[in-house]
Amino acid sequence: MSNFVNTYFGPLNKDWCIYFQILSMFFLFMFVTSTILVVALGIKNIKKLDFMMVLHAVALLGNTLLAYFVNRLLHTMCLNSVH
Repeated sequence: MSNFVNTYFGPLNKDWCIYFQILSMFFLFMFVTSTILVVALGIKNIKKLDFMMVLHAVALLGNTLLAYFVNRLLHTMCLNSVH
């Protein structure tokens, strides 16, 4: 029983920290892409901009930036805690 628990619920090795690095790279890419799209759409539709469009853009950019930061932080924590 102990072998089963260690196999499926035990700690993973340091190689699995790459998961957080890949996610942080993905969310940084999404943030850059979203920023370019928001700016392009804002310039193209400058006359149609309203408060809700700006609020949605800020929420989108904030979400992707936060996801990038959290995954980068988790990657750093993983590298520093796993032997």
